[in-house]
Amino acid sequence: IRSLAAPRCAVSDRVLRVATLTYDTLRFGEFEDFPETSEPVWVLGTQFSALTEKDEILSDITSRLWFTYRKSFLPIGGTGPTSDTGWGCMLRCGQMILGQALVCRHLGRDWRWVRGQRQREEYVSILNAFIDKKDCYYSIHQIAQMGVGEGKSIGQWYGPNTVAQVLKKLAVFDSWSRMAVHVAMDNTVVIEEIRCSEAAAPREMNGCLEGACAMAEEETALWRPLVLLIPLRLGLTDINEAYIETLKQCFMMPQSLGVIGGKPNSAHYFIGFVGEELIYLDPHTTQPAVEPSEDGQVPDDSYHCQHPPCRMDICELDPSIAAGFFCKTEDDFDDWCARIRKMSCSRGSLPMFELVDSQPSHLISADVLNLTPDFSDSDRLERFFDSEDEEFEILSL
Repeated sequence: IRSLAAPRCAVSDRVLRVATLTYDTLRFGEFEDFPETSEPVWVLGTQFSALTEKDEILSDITSRLWFTYRKSFLPIGGTGPTSDTGWGCMLRCGQMILGQALVCRHLGRDWRWVRGQRQREEYVSILNAFIDKKDCYYSIHQIAQMGVGEGKSIGQWYGPNTVAQVLKKLAVFDSWSRMAVHVAMDNTVVIEEIRCSEAAAPREMNGCLEGACAMAEEETALWRPLVLLIPLRLGLTDINEAYIETLKQCFMMPQSLGVIGGKPNSAHYFIGFVGEELIYLDPHTTQPAVEPSEDGQVPDDSYHCQHPPCRMDICELDPSIAAGFFCKTEDDFDDWCARIRKMSCSRGSLPMFELVDSQPSHLISADVLNLTPDFSDSDRLERFFDSEDEEFEILSL
């Protein structure tokens, strides 16, 4: 038994033309509940029982931020699209994985959303960062326009690695959250790079510290909460089954932010698994843009998925993904490294990426040694993943 999956979106020659149906045509009552199974349900590092904790599972999943297609927002770039239907699904998945990092940063992993209840100020601030307006940190406007610098025109479909690079750039300007977003290159996480970039002082710009304005004195510690994004390719056209157990173990880690990827031409935000099925939030629902009230409160019902989440067989996963992890403290990062090393030594599974203390000599180049907060390795990453975005192209009919 599995929930209904969203139909695939289609764009012809990168023109914004919707050619498929979305959840707008479906009733939430049509979604199947979790199966009665004794197998554990894992959601972003937390284990549940489908037999005795079904309400807790749904409460946890409903509490995740759910970003979907929106319509009737102000034109992107002043004259661009007023809806991202048909092209923005991977951008919305990027919002969801970063939104989860912000929730962990400001509210904690165990925070729960309750419909109709007045929310904490931190929650309202997080949600306002994603409103579909040009001046919000992580809005569809900001992501689409920042993507132009990554070689993506507004309205063009993104792959997971492009979204990761864009989020890294945008996070520099979020002085409230003050997170370090690190994108691991070449299937390799280099501990030295992360520690050096954490220790790098913010750059001064226009008389203030970029990314550090208005910070309280206690926030100037060397370690900034870390968002680690790892673009990966786990096969040629299909996922290599040797990676499946490793992928599952990533969802079991307390630092897990989930995975962005999907089926070919259809992006999803994967948050866990049960048995051989992945659990995911699907952005393929077009909802009206939301306007905050004068006091900054946001009508938030549409930002939480209030029906059982979708599931799909793990073997259907497109091999191009980006895995995410959040380490609030340096101890969290040390614990993550220990878990990855232990996982790499286990038999019967293939490591998805390599964890090394320092950059291997054959990978060292000038751009890798640039550790300033706004550095971009996107050109080399795009070359390495040259086929990745093509695999995720929205095909014409």
